[in-house]
Amino acid sequence: MDGAVASAFAELGLGQPIVQAVAVKGYTIPSPIQLQCIPAVLEGRDVMAAAQTGTGKTAGFTLPMLERLRHGPSARDRVVRALVLTPTRELAAQVGENVAAYGCYLDLRSDVVFGGVKVNPQINRLRAGADVLVATPGRLLDLQQQGAIRLDRVEILVLDEADRMLDMGFIRDIRKLLALMPERRQNLLFSATFSASIRALAHGLLHSPLQLQATPENQAAPTVEHLLHPCDMARKPALLTHLIASNGWEQVLVFSRTKHGANRMAETLTQAGMAASAIHGNKSQGARTRALAGFKAGELRVLVATDLAARGIDIHQLPHVVNLDLPNQAEDYVHRIGRTGRAGHPGQAISLVAAEEHELLAGIEKLIGVRLPRQEVSGFEPTILSAPPLDLSGGRGKGRGRGPAAAAGRQRRPANGNNRHTRNR
Repeated sequence: MDGAVASAFAELGLGQPIVQAVAVKGYTIPSPIQLQCIPAVLEGRDVMAAAQTGTGKTAGFTLPMLERLRHGPSARDRVVRALVLTPTRELAAQVGENVAAYGCYLDLRSDVVFGGVKVNPQINRLRAGADVLVATPGRLLDLQQQGAIRLDRVEILVLDEADRMLDMGFIRDIRKLLALMPERRQNLLFSATFSASIRALAHGLLHSPLQLQATPENQAAPTVEHLLHPCDMARKPALLTHLIASNGWEQVLVFSRTKHGANRMAETLTQAGMAASAIHGNKSQGARTRALAGFKAGELRVLVATDLAARGIDIHQLPHVVNLDLPNQAEDYVHRIGRTGRAGHPGQAISLVAAEEHELLAGIEKLIGVRLPRQEVSGFEPTILSAPPLDLSGGRGKGRGRGPAAAAGRQRRPANGNNRHTRNR
């Protein structure tokens, strides 16, 4: 075991089995959120943290949670000791992998449950209980209602990406689940932003919480290079294909506004001889898992995803993220590009922007406080220089949904039209 790693993490109060697992995982020094969060969780404090993807927040709550759990009696008879709620299946799977890796030298049982797969195997596994259970709210409620789990012994509750859970309409499910848990427990809430709705949730959930902020809100990592290519809407697929081929990009995560657009882009790239696949809410869980695994393993060159389906994608040193379409919500630009430029590594965030997206672009640049550098690509120069803004209302009425200003006046909706009933149950 690396002595520097052992010293850095042991000094935070973590025991030898966890420090050893951290060293195997390849960590060198704790990230800023880990330096703040680990001691606070070990002390038993409630924590409310603003932490975006790529900050190391999962280890920030998982490592001290495991340290606390290893000193108590193991779970049995359908009991859940620590519960981590996530908004999407992909994020649940990612957190579950990390829990298993960090706890590999501990005698603790962990499990992951989400919708889209058969429930009976999950019921059978949970009969023995789980020291750590990572779950999406819909499937967790199903399991509880079937008597497969008990939540009356939960010692630690984690709400990960709480802002996204509220956006997806999970608040009712969360409140039902909270009513099943003991009042005396430790609560940890992680969110990319502290909106009014998040603060209202925290007020009723947390007790004298320690408030942490890993990075300034809505700021991209300084190692990310931003670039904007102006382009006509109809020529975006051809431009993306050209950029990947001419630059020799080998691992590219592409964001599409819609599920249909993601499918079409993946088909276009495949026809051009590039290994590509799309993931979104209409894909089966098995297809999504296979596509993500293939992308991580380097078997897929391009993964085209909608915003919600991409939650939980955690790839070390992902070099390129491309916005085929700008996101409906400016905050999602930061979420998207947060998947590159991690842990001090360089990354590129490329946006293909049409004239119809000028309001979305203005909202993004205002939010991050940076004007994205423009660069026209020879042969793909835009011919449409001015156009009405995109109608993002989805048919919900005239005058609604036309850009960031209108979007700010209503409750945020998932960019790809998914809702919790089709996503996680």
